[in-house]
Amino acid sequence: MPEGPIDVEGLPVIRAGSARIEITPPIGTALAGYFTPRISDRVEDALYANALVFESRGERIAIVSCDVICMPAAIADPARELVEERTGIPGGNVLIGATHTHTGPEMRKGRLIPTDDEWLDNVHVLIADAVDAACDDMFEAVLVPGREFEDRLGSNRLGRKRDGSEVFGKDETIGPAGPIDPEMLALSVRDHDGNVRAMVVNYAMHADTVGGNGISAGWPGRVAMTLRSIYGEQCIPVFLQGCCGDINHGHWFKSRWIGKGIQKATQMGRAMAGLAINATELAEPIEGSEFGCLFRHIPVPYYTRDEQLRAEVEEKRAMAEPPARWPYIIENFDKWDLDGQIAQVPVQVMRIGEIMIVGIPSEVFVKWGLEIKQWSPAEWTFIAELANDWFGYIPTTDQAHRGAYGALPILSRRLEADGGRKMTDAVQVAMWEVWEGGEETERPRMGEGK
Repeated sequence: MPEGPIDVEGLPVIRAGSARIEITPPIGTALAGYFTPRISDRVEDALYANALVFESRGERIAIVSCDVICMPAAIADPARELVEERTGIPGGNVLIGATHTHTGPEMRKGRLIPTDDEWLDNVHVLIADAVDAACDDMFEAVLVPGREFEDRLGSNRLGRKRDGSEVFGKDETIGPAGPIDPEMLALSVRDHDGNVRAMVVNYAMHADTVGGNGISAGWPGRVAMTLRSIYGEQCIPVFLQGCCGDINHGHWFKSRWIGKGIQKATQMGRAMAGLAINATELAEPIEGSEFGCLFRHIPVPYYTRDEQLRAEVEEKRAMAEPPARWPYIIENFDKWDLDGQIAQVPVQVMRIGEIMIVGIPSEVFVKWGLEIKQWSPAEWTFIAELANDWFGYIPTTDQAHRGAYGALPILSRRLEADGGRKMTDAVQVAMWEVWEGGEETERPRMGEGK
């Protein structure tokens, strides 16, 4: 009889290690997430860099989830370099993502919200410290993926109007402008004694429930608290934010549940942790040990100022009191220096047996996440947006022209309208390259050929 709760005979030899390092900035740091500065005056709960390392057949990969608003390349690139220098894990095998908490520090210098440069200039070291600590705590692991479905906590936050345009919110709309992704994926990482040493949770939902001036990891932080209260302090929760560019915790129906604050974050965190526990406690471990990793940059043009937006800017500039957010758009339109420039967008794909983990940058509209999952060769496809860099929002090609928040250039979109399609096409190609273990010289684009 096996000593632990799972019969490990015949399972692949996979080692894992996990660790967390606190990254909470000092009180007084400005909080990111809104268009007006909020100066933190307390710590509701600490922020962490949560790291998970896997090893099979001599190859290692690392995943780090940080309780911050986003993960620009200015932080991720030096962190990966430091990880490679310290641990030998190739930088391309390291995924660094953000949970998207709206009650954490600003990560991008030179924007509307000021940064704490002393803290920011050291955070890449803290991320590397977390991976280093995970490498020092390796154990023989059993990986148990599971899924549940949740469609009651949130909704698509954009509404479609009768004239075909779209807006942020529900007023004067005929319904939600897009779907949600109800799939919650979880991966329990257990040692052979049955202890849960890490839990990966993947769900698409903006982490904007708390508000106010307190530093907090938001509802993903409450997922972590709940899991550790059940499984113990050795459990390192790694939250991967799904494609939630147009997904919020608001509803298209009336509810007596409060809509904001720590209590809302706690409700959502407990619910999601419960789903993760249920999903993995009733699932079977993976049988494969194939490892693979691909990290590449793809060229995508930045948005170039056009006559339509120029006319709108001049119209609003002439107003005595321009509508909300238009002063910001006007100011940044005037100093926009990316016309005709090409962005190098990182795309990352990792394979662990029957599991695919995708890392893509920015705040990605949910339809792109659903498309990635649709064409994935894997049974389990975890998508981590806000990974490795940041380019604002990535709407669908048609929604980029419909005017809603998340689609408007300058304000929220930095890439061309078709950038999301190019990124997700590249993800599809990369997934199949990793899955098949080699690079195909020619592959038709989606929608072309048979």
